Amino acid sequence: MIVEQRTYLVKIGKIPDFLKAVETLGLPVMRETLGGLIGYFVTEVGPLNEVVHLWAYESLEDRARRRKACAAHPGWAAFLAAAQPCFERMETRVMNPAPFTPITLEQIRALNHTRT
Repeated sequence: MIVEQRTYLVKIGKIPDFLKAVETLGLPVMRETLGGLIGYFVTEVGPLNEVVHLWAYESLEDRARRRKACAAHPGWAAFLAAAQPCFERMETRVMNPAPFTPITLEQIRALNHTRT
């Protein structure tokens, strides 16, 4: 398993607009195509106006295949049109879990399945 961390620096005052676009337009597409959502988070202390989300994948190849399917989804363009004006910068990290990480990819996918 690998975990992708995406961090968006959102324009001041635009967090509610960005989160609404994610919830209503982005998540339906992302849950269908990416599948391994760990969570979305908004900074409260430290650098403000950041949204961080975490996704689990089997491998870099799995990530590439799923991201390609997401980008090709008919609903993705509407999400991008609503979300992109809200943020200033994006950063992506791909991380390997430590051997003692208590959550598995199967648990993450099961959690996402119950929410869909």
